[in-house]
Amino acid sequence: MKFENAFFELAAGTSDQLPESDMPEIVFAGHSNVGKSSLINKILNRKSLARVSSQPGKTATINFYNLDGARLVDLPGYGYAKVSAAEKKRWAELIEGYFNQERDLRLVVMLIDSRHPASKDDMLMLNYLIDGQFPMIIVLTKIDKLKPNERAKRLASIPDELDVDLEYMLPFSAVTGEGAEQLRDTILACVSDETSPDDEEA
Repeated sequence: MKFENAFFELAAGTSDQLPESDMPEIVFAGHSNVGKSSLINKILNRKSLARVSSQPGKTATINFYNLDGARLVDLPGYGYAKVSAAEKKRWAELIEGYFNQERDLRLVVMLIDSRHPASKDDMLMLNYLIDGQFPMIIVLTKIDKLKPNERAKRLASIPDELDVDLEYMLPFSAVTGEGAEQLRDTILACVSDETSPDDEEA
């Protein structure tokens, strides 16, 4: 599988527009402005396949990227305050519609900004994924923006904040590339039915 060969496949704005699940899917979820598009571009070695918006909350669709026998699925960023209540409800129904379908979902990559405590919306999404028993890893974005002492403090405090094992958290920087290779390896392992995070935990 060559990550560089990925291409944009489609965008779904409602659950009935979702494509048939005919290949393994890797899902990316996170708060608006957490750096999802930058992360996706980095692991695909592309500059602008996933559009990086200057306006948080602008992505209102589930975007699918075809990855040579698998799909990367970019969920709408949640938690942007300026989005209307009706639009937030549509996003929630769209995301729940995706997870409620019978899909070949191999891994959810949950993105959290390493610089800040997890938001209420982060915790709602995290608990939703845990309750649904979806295979999941947590990626801590924008790690390059922390000084070494700040980084150490955040990495030490995040497990208690989230009540999850630090072993399954990956520091990531779209600027320096830290964590990109590890994330690619994790995706390849999940797509090829090798050991998943859930299997390791068991």
